[in-house]
Amino acid sequence: MKKVSVIVIFALMACLPAMSAQVGRPNEPAKKPTKKPAPKPPTKPTSRVDRGSAALKELFNSFVQIPAGEFPMGSENGGDDDEKPVHRVRISRAFEIGKYEVTQAQWQAVMGGNPSHFKNCGGNCPVENVSWNDAQQFIRKLNALNDGYTYRLPTEAEWEYACRAGSTGDYAGNLDAMAWYDKNSGNTTHPVGQKQPNAWRLYDMHGNVWEWCEDWYGGNYYAQSPSVDPRGPSARSVRLIRGGCWNSFARFCRSAYRDGYAPTIRRGFLGFRLVRTLR
Repeated sequence: MKKVSVIVIFALMACLPAMSAQVGRPNEPAKKPTKKPAPKPPTKPTSRVDRGSAALKELFNSFVQIPAGEFPMGSENGGDDDEKPVHRVRISRAFEIGKYEVTQAQWQAVMGGNPSHFKNCGGNCPVENVSWNDAQQFIRKLNALNDGYTYRLPTEAEWEYACRAGSTGDYAGNLDAMAWYDKNSGNTTHPVGQKQPNAWRLYDMHGNVWEWCEDWYGGNYYAQSPSVDPRGPSARSVRLIRGGCWNSFARFCRSAYRDGYAPTIRRGFLGFRLVRTLR
């Protein structure tokens, strides 16, 4: 059975998925947890958003229009049962997704603080060490600005559709050229947008930080998911993450690879990017 990640004791906030039961293979999937991690309090937001921040303006100006369309979701190559079966999915409406992962400076402008482990990386590096619940607080504050858009996390289907950008292989291009991962990252995050984008001009869809999705994780969801605009199973204990990170093995950066954490968990490899739609 495919694993669902749980709290891992690691050095330097390592972003490898949960430990395997097999000795010597720390990056292999582990068994589904039997006990939910104890919740941690979410980041307390500040009362005011810095509307004049250059970083916030960059966020609003860096969305890419993704057309409606169809794609084959999942993979037969990964060896993980939760990626099967490969099934045709239709995204019925166009949407906009962030060209980049949300940065530390953008988080600072909205929330008034910076929870990141890799603060020395700089304001243009992806914010990390944020839980799914923290990301929702950030989103609520953006939506309270009433700028004509509704902001949210991407669904898992939207994320994979945008990541693939018309590709059908394991990656949307050459992984070394597109991703910061264990082979080239130097065990740290990097400023967003330094690697090559995919065909739809999206950066860091592979590597740098794992990205939270809106959906709950379901290991057998693909066997029963709807073919049009799937939104994940009903409430579970784990939210989905996608894309791999700065210390992931290549296989965990694949377009189809699925993983998850409890929505309260913060780690130095967990970040996100936004989707927005017109109100």
